[in-house]
Amino acid sequence: MQIPPSLSSGLSGLQNAQSGLTQATVDVAKPAQPQPDANLEADATRPVENVDKTEALVSAIEAKNQGEAAVEVLETSSETIGTIINLEV
Repeated sequence: MQIPPSLSSGLSGLQNAQSGLTQATVDVAKPAQPQPDANLEADATRPVENVDKTEALVSAIEAKNQGEAAVEVLETSSETIGTIINLEV
């Protein structure tokens, strides 16, 4: 099993957090679709896509927390590399 370098893990976590936050904000911003009216054929043929706003907001908070954790990984990795460089100089 190969362990990825901490900088790569931190960057990957940050990118995943950004992607998750983007999706969550898109889901929150989607307007609620009204239920189709049986009298209107156009509405009856259009699929109704309702997004749970609470679930989207929870996903946004999860993405924020993931981003904060990734930043901590990057900061710790940077400090460790700085310490190693100072010891070897």
